[in-house]
Amino acid sequence: MKKINLDTWIQLIGMLSVVAGLIFVGIETRQTHQVALAAQQQQRASALLDIIGSFSETDSPVSWLDFVSENFDVSDEKNKALGENAAYQLWMVYENDHLQYELGLMDEEIWFSKLAAMRYLFNRCEFQAVNERALTFSSAKLTMLLGNRDGNNCD
Repeated sequence: MKKINLDTWIQLIGMLSVVAGLIFVGIETRQTHQVALAAQQQQRASALLDIIGSFSETDSPVSWLDFVSENFDVSDEKNKALGENAAYQLWMVYENDHLQYELGLMDEEIWFSKLAAMRYLFNRCEFQAVNERALTFSSAKLTMLLGNRDGNNCD
C-alpha cells in the first residue's frame, strides 16, 4: 500500500473547506432572498393598508368594498376624488410590484394576483382618466402586459 503524504491531506482538507464554505454561502444567499421576499410583501401590504385606510378618513367614510365594486358612485365629488386618488396610489404600488417581479422579488402566484387586480382597475370606466395618466409614467413593459381594454365602452 502506498502512503499518502502530508501535502495531499492538506490539499484535500483545503478543498473540502472551500466546498463547505460555498455551500454555506449558498444557504445564506437563499435565506437572504427569502427574507427580502418577505420584506417586500410586508411593504406591499403596508402600502395597500394605507390606501384602504384613507377611505375611512373622510367626513363620510366609504367602504373599500364599495370602491372595488362595479357600482362605485363617482357622481359624488368626494367619492370621485377619493376613488381617483386611490386608483393613482394603486398604480404607484403596481408599478413598484412590476419592478419587484422583474427583479425576482415576488412569487409567481402573488404576481398573477397583482396582474389580475391591475387589469381590473385598468378596465374600470370611472377611472380611465387616472389610469391613462398614471400609465404614462409607468414602464412600457407594464402597459403592454395590461393589453387592450376589455370590450366595454366607457362613453
